[in-house]
Order: sequence, then structure tokens, then C-alpha cells
Amino acid sequence: MFFHDHAVMFALICAGIGVGYGIYLTFWLLGRPAGNERMQEIGRAIQEGAAAYLKRQYITIAIVAIIPFLLLGFYDKLGWGTAVGFLVGALLSAAAGFIGMNVAVRSNTRTAAAAQDGLPPALNVAFKAGSVTGLLVVGLGLLGVAGYYWVLTDGFGNSPESAIHDLIGLAFGGSLISVFARLGGGIFTKAADVGADLVGKIEAGIPEDDPRNPAVIADNVGDNVGDCAGMAADLFETYAVTAVAVMLLGLQFGEPQIFLYPLAIGGMSILASVVGTFFARVSSNESSVMAALYRAVAVATILSARGFIPVTLAYDDNIFSFWQLYGAALVGLVVTFLLVGLTEFYTGTRWRPVKRIAKASETGHATNIISGLAVGMEATAAPVIVIAVGLVAAFEIAGGSLYGIGVAVMAQLSMTGLIVALDAYGPVTDNAGGIAEMADLPEEVRGITDPLDAVGNTTKAVTKGYAIGSAGLAALILFDEYVRGLADEGLPSLFSLSDPWVVAGLFIGGLMPFLFAALAMRAVGIAGGQVVEEVRRQFREMPGIMDGTQRPDYSKSVSIVTASALKLMLIPAAIPIVVPIVVGVINERALGGLLIGTIVTGIFLAIAMTAGGGAWDNAKKLIEDGAHGGKGSPAHAASVTGDTVGDPYKDTAGPAINPMIKIANLVAILIIPIVVSIHT
Repeated sequence: MFFHDHAVMFALICAGIGVGYGIYLTFWLLGRPAGNERMQEIGRAIQEGAAAYLKRQYITIAIVAIIPFLLLGFYDKLGWGTAVGFLVGALLSAAAGFIGMNVAVRSNTRTAAAAQDGLPPALNVAFKAGSVTGLLVVGLGLLGVAGYYWVLTDGFGNSPESAIHDLIGLAFGGSLISVFARLGGGIFTKAADVGADLVGKIEAGIPEDDPRNPAVIADNVGDNVGDCAGMAADLFETYAVTAVAVMLLGLQFGEPQIFLYPLAIGGMSILASVVGTFFARVSSNESSVMAALYRAVAVATILSARGFIPVTLAYDDNIFSFWQLYGAALVGLVVTFLLVGLTEFYTGTRWRPVKRIAKASETGHATNIISGLAVGMEATAAPVIVIAVGLVAAFEIAGGSLYGIGVAVMAQLSMTGLIVALDAYGPVTDNAGGIAEMADLPEEVRGITDPLDAVGNTTKAVTKGYAIGSAGLAALILFDEYVRGLADEGLPSLFSLSDPWVVAGLFIGGLMPFLFAALAMRAVGIAGGQVVEEVRRQFREMPGIMDGTQRPDYSKSVSIVTASALKLMLIPAAIPIVVPIVVGVINERALGGLLIGTIVTGIFLAIAMTAGGGAWDNAKKLIEDGAHGGKGSPAHAASVTGDTVGDPYKDTAGPAINPMIKIANLVAILIIPIVVSIHT
């Protein structure tokens, strides 16, 4: 009965192990050779740009966060327990992203240096760098939820019900950081990427990571602030929000400890993830990087499934049997496996969708765009069916209880550590290839870093598919908490499609992801246009750049995208906060419809954007590897255009929809007291 009676202690110990192992890996990575002086100079420029951007971003977020912190604290129906939770969630989310990104930008030169000794050491360095971010996300996420719950109950003597409701503030804090990090980092990285590609590749005809491109450092910085810091904040909040939501679901049952079950399985999966990191390696005669990475995930998944058995046995009682809980958890693991596989199918270079886009590039830019849009739309079907089947299966296995869905989602998110590691691995290898190009390392080094980077494109797409699926399921659980919150206060909690207020809410909620994505895409277009003008100006006014007699001003592009990203992220980030409040004040049933509308359209739009963008990117990579005429061919020019369109799709608007969905639901839960006071 250890896991039943000491679930919080077990979760804290496992979270500490995850964070501790991440710290150990950090010191190990910093002890690796960082390459020659030129490589270190380039690496320092990337580090300085990334640190400067994140510093300004977090200062901006801190200023914005003062208002909700004070509102939560001074509102007597919520109080300072919720407000402090908000602060804890925000700080831990920011820490996971900031520390992970700093390790990543210091590991790119070390990956390039390791590539000089072959593929196995290069993969080892790159994946361990990604693992630091992944383990910090789950470690700090579980530490925050379990630790704050322990402080509130054992330290201040609060009841479990009061403590868990204060944890909603922690979830909201993580979500607020996440939407800003995703938006700001996404705008930064794609504005720099678009500007570098359009002028460098298409107009000047120079390689992607050519040191003559004035936007090349900004592009490398963007990879880290978007895919390391942004993804870390995204999945930190998804992990924390889901844990809190499932604990809230567990409160409705008489058995006093069932709500701690998600903390116990979360702790077990951290241990499994630590073991899994040891299996992401290739031998000197093995070349399948993707197989090595998936082997690590598979080992962690199998160990988690095995570890869930003793944990679940401790909660086998009159409410849920062992097989009801364990079966629901297995559904979550199966859904994870299927979402990863389906996303790889639509974005990997080996499969038909990407090959179809590459083939369409032979007939021009327009056919490339048409094919990419079609792939993105088609890619929504199978994942949504998997999510739907998983929902029903977990619900039925758990005896017709929504708690089964909660357990399935928590089990799905238990793999977050290694999934984030796959994502953070991508920018490390991307930067390593750029550093090898800019530092004029031997061609055989690029022969190592390029395959690592190509795999990184697919893993980044896979992690986004995983994040979207889990976000939709987590939001559904949050919606149920809103419904039960209304019912507890005596307000209508049934939402009928014959009610015009509900239908109006559905429409408003359905438009929110589209408006949000449109503003995010427009922001990339505006900031990217500024970078294009700056790169053109430098080529025009500094003709010595092209023949190597003049050094580009890299800092100017970094400054442009930093200022633009921080300014342009504010309006779209306000949508999931302001719109639910306005609708909730008008009508509580309309707000319920809004939440469902946001979840449904948000999932479809996010999958279409991330899968389509990933497919466009890898179609370009396929052509650059020699297919359909290779680099410099008309097909290549068309694929660059498609990739440029897909960049803000997959790295800005699409991923940022995840936290947007959950923020809307969390805001709805937090304003229940206000809604009740207005409508009763």
C-alpha cells in the first residue's frame, strides 16, 4: 500500500531524481569539447542572442502577469493560495524553458565537435542535450504540483479539496507562460527563418547556413527559443494542467486517495524515462538515428506499463478495480504510440505524403502549396479518430467514468520527458549543422550533422502531434470541471443544441483558434518582412559580404525579430483570456459552448498546421538530398516557397493553439464565482 499512502512522497522523490539526472547531464555536456575558436565564437553569438531574447520576453511576461496575480489574490472567492500557485506555475514553467534552452545552445558546438569523431558520439551529445530539457519539464512539473499540494496540506493544514483548487492557479500560471513562450518564440524563429530563406536561398542563391547571410545567427537563435524554450513551456503546462485536472476529477469519489493516483503514475514514468535515455544510441556500424530515438521511447513506454502495475494495485478498491484503472492507463500509452506513428507517416521523408509534395514541386510553386495544404488537411483524420476511439475506450473501461479518460491522458503525458527530449534534440542538431557550415568544417562533418538534422525535423513534428492530442484530451477534462462547478452552484449544467446561447458559444469558440492563428501568422509575416528588408539592405550597402571581405551585421536581425516578436505576441495571447471572460459575463451557457467549440476546431486546425508544415519542410529536405533535381533546381525553388509558408504553420500558429485551448478552459473555471454572482 506504499503507493496509496505515500503517493505525494513518491512523486516528490521521482521528480527529484528526474531533475537531479538532468543536472548531471548538464555537467556532463558542459565537459565535452566545444570545438575550435571559430565554432565557439559562433556558439557564443547564438547563446547571447537567445539569452537576450528570453530575458526581454520574461520581463514582458512578468509585467503582464502582475495583473492576474493581484486579481487572483485579492478576489475573496479564490485568494492568495491560488495566486501563489499561479506564481509557482509561472516560475517553474519559465525555469524549465530557460534552463533547457541554455543547455541546448551550449550543446550545439559540442555536437558539431563530436560529429568529427562520427555519428555515435554526435547523437549521444545531441540526445542528452534534449534529455535535459525533457527531464526538467516532467521533473519540475511533478515537483510543482506534488510539492505545492504537500505544502498546502501538510504545511498549512488545508484540506485536500482546498489545496487542489489552489493548484488551478499553478496550472494557469504555467499556461500563461506557455502561450507567450510559444507565440513569442514562434514569431521570433519563423520571422528569422523566413527572412534568411527568402533573401539568402532564393535571391542570393547561397546555402541555408552560409555565414554571409546577415540573418543566419537570428535563424539559429530562433530554433532554440522556439523549439526548446517554447516546447518546454508548452508541455510543462500540459503536464501540470492535466495532473491538476485529473486530481480535481478524483475529488468527486468517496475514496480519499484516488485523486493522488496521477501523481504516483507520473513519478513511475519519470524513472522509466531516465532509463529510456540510455537506449538512444547507435553503434559504429548502425546508421538508423530514428530507430535509436524510438527505441528509447519504446523502452520507457514498456517500463512505464510495467511500473503502473504495482501502483495501480494499491488503488484497487470498491470504486475502481485494478483493470479499470490499468486498462485506462494502457489506452493512454497506446494513443501516444499511434499519434507518434501517424505524425511520422505524414511528415517523414520515407512516406508517401512528403514524397507527393516533393513530386508536386516539379510543376511549380503553386502545386507545391496545393499539395502541402492537402496533406495538412488529410493528416487530421486518423489522429482525430484515434483520439475519439481512445476517449470512448478509456471511458468504458473505467465503468463509464470520465476519470478513466483522465487516467488515460495522464498516462499519455507520462511519456513527456522523452517526447520533449526528441523535440529539443532537433534545434541542437540544426544548430550543429549550421555551425559546421559557418566554421568551414570538413564536408564529412556535414555528412554526420545533416542526417541528424533531417531526423530532427521529423521528431519536432512528432512531438507537436503528441502535444496537440494530449492538449485536446486535457481540455475536455477541464471542461467537465467547469460543468461541475456550475452544477455545484445551482446553475444549469446541461448544454443543449436547441439552446441558442449554447450554439452562439459554439460558433464563438470555433472562431477563436482561427482568429488566434491568423494573428500569429500575420505577426510572422510582418516581422519576416522586416528581416527581408534588413538583409536586402546589407547586401545592397555592403557588397563585400558576398565576396567575404565584409562581415555581416548579425546583431541587427536579432534585434529586429526580438522587438517585433515581443510586441506582436501580446494581442493574440489576450484572446483566450479576454474572450471567455466577456462571454461568461454575458451568459454562462454560451461560455460552455465556447469551450467545446474551441477544443474541436482547435484540434483540427493545430494538427493540419503542424503536420502540413512539417511535410513541407521535409519535402524540401528530400529534394535537397538529390530528389527531383536537387539543390538549385526549379523543384527546389518551389519547395523553399512551400517550406517558407509552412514555417509559421508548424512552428508558430499551430503549436500555440495548444496552450490557447487550455487557457480558455482554465479561465472559465477560475471565473465561475464571478459567473455565479452575475447570473444568480
